[in-house]
Amino acid sequence: MSVHPALELRDLGKRYGQTEVIRGLSLSVQPGERIGIIGPNGAGKSTLFDLISGRQGPSSGQVWLNGQRIDGKPPFAINRLGLARSFQISSLFPNLSVFDNLRCGLLWQQGLRYRLFKSLSRLDAANARVEQLLAQLQLADRRDTLAAQLSYAEQRALELGITLASGAPVILLDEPTAGMSRTEAAGFVQLIGLVTVGKTLLMVEHDMPVIFGLADKIVVLVQGQLLAFDTPDKVRSDERVQLAYLGCR
Repeated sequence: MSVHPALELRDLGKRYGQTEVIRGLSLSVQPGERIGIIGPNGAGKSTLFDLISGRQGPSSGQVWLNGQRIDGKPPFAINRLGLARSFQISSLFPNLSVFDNLRCGLLWQQGLRYRLFKSLSRLDAANARVEQLLAQLQLADRRDTLAAQLSYAEQRALELGITLASGAPVILLDEPTAGMSRTEAAGFVQLIGLVTVGKTLLMVEHDMPVIFGLADKIVVLVQGQLLAFDTPDKVRSDERVQLAYLGCR
């Protein structure tokens, strides 16, 4: 029995007028792989995530998720098929507690989307999963704190938890450590590694030690084109990458 790639891009392109932002991008990500995506500003990294997650439609090419073509589908449909994404800017319910933010993320996954009159306190399966997420995210002691009162790093951890709450096997993280100190970023990447075990992960990140320490493979984008897709050691030693991105030989 053949196993489909978790994510496959086939000659993917995105054009705005005469400007090509993504140009003929093809790659295949296997289940459970952790992929880091790097490139200079304007390389097309966030646009690529938009195309994969359905926020934008491609101008050409195809996106496949677990053997099913998803380009042209809306974001909510892609999420239900098993792909979840976090964004550079935190998007939380500021006046809800940490617990309730996570529980909101679980409602669809637990099949409770239309049960408008059922008390949330009685949703035992959802509540148990939230408690598990709180422990994994190291937020158990902030359980009843409003999201607006969390530190920035804690808010990012909560958003990661909401992304995971959907149960999607494929996770996209767009610059998850942006705005953090080096110490905060190192701790957060360690947390990402722990809570995404067994999942397929694609992560855009500018912090080189962060991305090279976590990823199984690195995607290097330059002007919307795939310059390299290989192991961290091979990408680090690639002269084209050194010239185009790292600025050295």
